[in-house]
Amino acid sequence: MKQEQLEKLKDWFDGYVAGFYGDDGYVNANLKLKEDHSRRTRREMLYLAEQLGFDAGQKQIAEAIGLLHDVGRFEQFAKYRTYNDPRSVNHCLLGLEILQNGRVLDGIQPDERELIERAVEYHGLKELPGNLNGRSLLYCKLIRDADKLDVYYVVTNFYRAYRTNAEQFVLEVELPDEPGYSPEIIADILHGRRTDYVRLRTLNDMKLLQLGWVFDVNFTATLKRIRKAGFLEAICETLGADDDIEKVKDKVLGFVHSQIAEAEGGKSNAKGR
Repeated sequence: MKQEQLEKLKDWFDGYVAGFYGDDGYVNANLKLKEDHSRRTRREMLYLAEQLGFDAGQKQIAEAIGLLHDVGRFEQFAKYRTYNDPRSVNHCLLGLEILQNGRVLDGIQPDERELIERAVEYHGLKELPGNLNGRSLLYCKLIRDADKLDVYYVVTNFYRAYRTNAEQFVLEVELPDEPGYSPEIIADILHGRRTDYVRLRTLNDMKLLQLGWVFDVNFTATLKRIRKAGFLEAICETLGADDDIEKVKDKVLGFVHSQIAEAEGGKSNAKGR
């Protein structure tokens, strides 16, 4: 991809997103949340691409994926007033449809267009398909890591603001804010398993699921960024303190530490290699 093609995508994104803002303050606040997330995820993709030694063209593909990965979110929220896929529409497939129907990627080489489309389509799956080729698999792993990095940034600020003044909070809280949590989600984390969104019942369940994301991180550079920012500790703090939460905290922090130590011992940037 060339820089001028990336700039055209940025211009299209600006115009496309601007068309969804209106007079509804609640909708506008939630749209702005995803607009800012998309721009920061582009920067996270560039950071990871630089850590992996990508060339200029590869970095531009990575940036394009980061910017466009959640393009389906804007129509989703404007229409359904929620970002909850099971209650509305699959935002990944909607994003792919928007890119294809709008011919947004016309002029980009077919192989590069395929990389972008597959990353948009697959970034929200619980697990990636087993038939992805090398380059497509790499970019899909990158966007899943970059997405997690910025969502961690978003939710730690979200939980802090919500806890400070829940009544004045203007963003969507997808699940009931009730005490306690689902024991089966605690068990998933303690066994190093990922949890499916459909099993979530409360806001605390969502927080636990987000802690368990560390088991699905692909690159050591991502884990280092998570550890440095203290995202996991910040989420654990909002869950309170009991034996289960302490065990979860020890599990996820211990996993991150061990994966980084293993990778640094092997002089590798990719987790597990």
